[in-house]
Parts: sequence; structure tokens; C-alpha cells
Amino acid sequence: MIKQTLQDAINEQINKEIFSEYYYLSMVAYFESEDLPGFAQFFKVQVEEERFHGMKFFDYLNERGGKVILKGIENPKTDFESPLQVFELAYKHEQYVTELINNLMDITIKENDHALRSFLQWFIDEQVEEEATMSKYVNQLKRINGNGQGLIMLDRELAQRIFVPPVK
Repeated sequence: MIKQTLQDAINEQINKEIFSEYYYLSMVAYFESEDLPGFAQFFKVQVEEERFHGMKFFDYLNERGGKVILKGIENPKTDFESPLQVFELAYKHEQYVTELINNLMDITIKENDHALRSFLQWFIDEQVEEEATMSKYVNQLKRINGNGQGLIMLDRELAQRIFVPPVK
């Protein structure tokens, strides 16, 4: 049985992961309305990844004998000014998620739960990749400076992204 403090912290993380899914879905809607299907595809993959992350926490909590308690989800931002702004916000959001995961690890260490520490290491490694990916596209969008041809080329590149669930 998992300690109550850890159950509460994991439930908060589940809620944050579900919000992340919803937040990225709002970015999909923006890119579809801007006729940038590749950008929309990139964020559709983000949506699937966040759902996977949330369910990974969900399943883990159930496996440890905890109780999943879902809460309401706040409304995500829906008005965006540009593709660059979207990626800057996504990068900032991934930094926030990294902070959440690190805080969860701190609680886990304090509670001396070795199984949860092992479980969380995957998320810590994942967040390094998430931040690097968002940072890369922020930098590329800054380089093309809203240039139509560069935007179209990047849109085509992003359209190639697919979701491949990691092996558990």
C-alpha cells in the first residue's frame, strides 16, 4: 500500500498530465485553424504522449493499492498569436512539468519509497527530451522569423511525427 502523502501527490500529477493533454489539444485547434497541419500533427502527438503519461501514473497508483481521485481540469489558453508563441508556451509548460516531477521525486525521497523513485526516473529522463524538443523548435522558429517558406518547410517536417508508445 502506498503512503497517503504519495497517493495525494500522484493524484495531483495525474491531474496535471491530463491538463497538459488538454492544453496541447488547444494548440492543435489553433494550428488547424491556421491551416498548418504539420504543426497540428506535432501537437496531436504531444496530446497522445500526455495521455500516456497520465495513464502511466494512473496505472501505477492502482498497482500500488492507491486510489485514483480525478479532479476538474482548468480551461487551457486558446488564443495564440503565432507558431513561435505556441512553442514558447509549450517549452515553458514542459519546464513546469519538469519542476512538478522533480518535486514529486523530492517527496518520494523524503518518504523513502524506492519503488516510486524507480518509476519516476523514467519521467525525469522523459522531461529532458521534452524540454530539448520544444527548445529546438523555438530556436528554429526564431531563425525563420515567421518567413512563409521556412514555416511551410517546418510544417512539412513536423507532419512526419508519429506517436510510438514507449515500452513499459
